[in-house]
Amino acid sequence: MQQKVHTKNAPQALGPYSQAIISGDLIFCSGQIGISPANGELVEGGLVMQTHQVIKNLSAVLEEAGSSLKHVVKTTCYLTNISDFPQFNEVYAEYFGESKPARATVGVAELPKGAVVEIEVVARTA
Repeated sequence: MQQKVHTKNAPQALGPYSQAIISGDLIFCSGQIGISPANGELVEGGLVMQTHQVIKNLSAVLEEAGSSLKHVVKTTCYLTNISDFPQFNEVYAEYFGESKPARATVGVAELPKGAVVEIEVVARTA
């Protein structure tokens, strides 16, 4: 059985998909980009500010699902400029430094709305 997760504290889906799906004891969060839920626009400030916003968005979705960032077991990260990897790691470590979930980071040509970073996560229910 699957349950859709939806919160107004994270951006609405840009296409025909859910913010997250709970299946069993796992939460599968769709990729988030650095869109502010307040105005639906990418935050200014490039990679650093977008990464902070992405993780805030993911945190809001996980909270709605009854979980949190500390229950994340796997992330997949997409960067439009793989040379941003060290700077991305600095911000990422602020949120996942202690838990250190499994992770893949992939360089991509482009992301929706001109974003420079996207992250999707799999987490355990709390």
